Amino acid sequence: MEPIVKTRAARARAARFLREIRGEWKAFLAITAGVTVQAVAVTLFVLPNRFPDLGVSGIAVLAYYVFGISPAWVILGINLLLMIWAWRELSPRFVMWTMWAVLLFSVLLKAFEYVPVPVIGDRFMAAVVSGVVRGLGAGLIFRVGGSTGGLDIPGVALRRRYGIEMGQFSIYINTGLLSLSFFVVGLESAIYGAVALYVYGIVVDNSIRSFDRRKQVFIITNIPERVSEYINISLQRGTTRFEGVGGYSGQRRPVLMTLLEPRQVVALKKYLAVNDPKAFMSVSVASEVLGKGFKSWKSL
Repeated sequence: MEPIVKTRAARARAARFLREIRGEWKAFLAITAGVTVQAVAVTLFVLPNRFPDLGVSGIAVLAYYVFGISPAWVILGINLLLMIWAWRELSPRFVMWTMWAVLLFSVLLKAFEYVPVPVIGDRFMAAVVSGVVRGLGAGLIFRVGGSTGGLDIPGVALRRRYGIEMGQFSIYINTGLLSLSFFVVGLESAIYGAVALYVYGIVVDNSIRSFDRRKQVFIITNIPERVSEYINISLQRGTTRFEGVGGYSGQRRPVLMTLLEPRQVVALKKYLAVNDPKAFMSVSVASEVLGKGFKSWKSL
């Protein structure tokens, strides 16, 4: 019987592993797309204009300007050292996806060295577009719980422990790096780099918030069962019921709470307007929602 038990246990572990792999395909697509977008931005906007860059990539770019070393090798080397620390400090899932992002970013930068790059004459536009494009790419990656390595690793750790926004952390750290870059690329390029950094930080924070933001709705209604059923079945969202007491009337009134997407709030308003015009509905913004049907706990 013992070999049969071991075989069943091995099959169960294999089945769980396959389910986890299938559940990560969205993360794979998001991280791959985000890293590709960032590599394109560095190749098209940063290197041709001699802009200073951000984080470990910034160190790699400076090494390229001064010593002619390919940024791909510097990024890969520094991130390997950070991975050793990250393995002890952060979740294995985060580390594995970060390793994939770092390897892909290094490979793409090396491959793009052999691709002709058009020169964009307006350096200010190049700086702004660089910040926007890279911010959107980073937002995709952070949204699924990954990172591009480098300073993202301590940044994610600080966000998890102390709630510090990734964009804020990036601005503080990279301001120091831009100050050092002044001696290599000059004042004008350093200013353009600061513009790109500022735009990048804003876009990252807003990208993450826009993905996580939901509407928190409280409803006081005379038909709580029907409203709850509508939300559960038609809107495919859960509800929580509280027993409230009117402060003036002293009457007991059920209160429903739910979390919806903006389009679902509009549908609920229309439903209440038709079925219970005397209902009371309060809508506020929930900046982040975690749990089934929303952001996964694995992304932390």
